[in-house]
Amino acid sequence: MGGEYTEETYGGVTALVGTRRGAYPYANSLLVQGADATLVVDPSLSLTAGAPPADLVLVSHAHEDHIAGLGRYDVPVHVHQGDLAALRSREVMVAAFGLPAEAADATDRMLRDEFHVTGRPDALGFTDGTVFDLGGRTVTVVHLPGHTPGHSGFLIEPDGFLFVADIDLTSFGPFYGDAGSDLTEFEASMRKCAEIDARWYGTAHQKGVIEGASEFRRRLTEFAGVIERRETALLAFLAEPRTLPEIAEHRLVYRPHVAGPHVEPVERRTAAQHLARLTARGLVTETEPGLYRTA
Repeated sequence: MGGEYTEETYGGVTALVGTRRGAYPYANSLLVQGADATLVVDPSLSLTAGAPPADLVLVSHAHEDHIAGLGRYDVPVHVHQGDLAALRSREVMVAAFGLPAEAADATDRMLRDEFHVTGRPDALGFTDGTVFDLGGRTVTVVHLPGHTPGHSGFLIEPDGFLFVADIDLTSFGPFYGDAGSDLTEFEASMRKCAEIDARWYGTAHQKGVIEGASEFRRRLTEFAGVIERRETALLAFLAEPRTLPEIAEHRLVYRPHVAGPHVEPVERRTAAQHLARLTARGLVTETEPGLYRTA
């Protein structure tokens, strides 16, 4: 499996738009050129057939669709400290998905065979605010956890281009269903993005590059609204007492036709985070151990 990309230019930033507008399993990558160095952000599956040369690679987070083209680069690779272990080892990456053993084995094979993930033990860690100076152009790390612990965006100046990675504005909504995901952190990360005034906002999937802060904030509000819709649906479902497995089967995240070993664990973790929050707010009560109902 591989793909091709098309180039779109935004100042000194080139968006490498993936196959099918970067819809999974593809993703959108970036090429950023300075006077002294060039870097690539998130070399995706669309770069496996041919990738532009670069002096270093930045990875927004350790998910397979953002690193499938990493094998094309024998240069320094950097990711946030929170995702460093997962980028260094495919085994750690798979463990972070929180799948049952049989599904984990199948996922490991998929990452190896379809996404060319081998692990990068040479990968280096950055932190929030780390600056990569390319000569007349800088790339600053903006830590945006919640999707994964290390999930990060990149602010490119002087162009005013903010890459927001998997805060991707799609109708699917925010994803916080991995073992290391966090709903509260995801919401804080969206607020952090909304506070950054940029000229362009680049997403990793489908929506591409959004021009203008006002339009980005409008779309971000819609994207965040999916969380509220999930909670509304959950409260309605809990008109009758339900267990966590029943909520997971009812589904807050995936549509009924979506199948796969990842669905139940993601639904369960998503539901558990919402239950904890709604219980703390007094909107849901645990009528007996493991049984939940709208208060």
